[in-house]
Amino acid sequence: MFDPTPRAGTRLPSWLGRVAGALPNRCAVCQAGGSGPEARLCGDCLACFAPLRPRCERCALQLPAAATVCGRCVREPPPWTHAVAACDYGYPWDGLLGALKFEAAIDLAPVLALQLARAVEARALPPIDVLLPVPLAPLRLRERGYNQALLLAQPLARRFGLRVAVDALQRPVETPHQVALPREQRVANVRGAFLLDRAAVATLRGRHVAVVDDVMTTGATIGEVTRVLHGAGVASVQAWVVARTPP
Repeated sequence: MFDPTPRAGTRLPSWLGRVAGALPNRCAVCQAGGSGPEARLCGDCLACFAPLRPRCERCALQLPAAATVCGRCVREPPPWTHAVAACDYGYPWDGLLGALKFEAAIDLAPVLALQLARAVEARALPPIDVLLPVPLAPLRLRERGYNQALLLAQPLARRFGLRVAVDALQRPVETPHQVALPREQRVANVRGAFLLDRAAVATLRGRHVAVVDDVMTTGATIGEVTRVLHGAGVASVQAWVVARTPP
């Protein structure tokens, strides 16, 4: 299984970090000037649009501060154990994630991943062993040229000292976009769309994994991925997403 992610302790040359930190940059939301990669989302915009909010531990929907699990997850627990989201899928995050996904704004991936990392750090989550980015089907990957979920997973791996199993999860079936589909059709749309690489089955058996994606709407995609992982003997699955679509 090919895995290009640097292991914990791998560092860029110090001079390269200093150069990157000194380069001018602009906030992608308000266009305020700054320097360094983190200036792509300035502190004022983060304070305004990305406050950490109480969320359901199972599906990451916003909750009143006194609650930990929403009523739906009490009645119908999802197959994954925990879900983390950095923000709701609304302004400005819908535009930023759309730019990352469809406009090749790959410079946004590190700062979006940083917001997800902070949301993960704010939770007392069970430890995991490996990150699995939700894959694209081959045709869509060729058209886009990159997988946005992988671009998000790589900075997370470096921050937490984890491994990204890049090729373990595959999506051989090209499915229609989920955007316009109701929940029931989303589940049917992704049924059978994912599989595990044969060599990865033994590697992941008994492991605890986090599935990384840009957005969770109904949870159909991560639910199907979780079904495949559990079928291969994965011990537990968490869902880590940048944005959660409100109900």
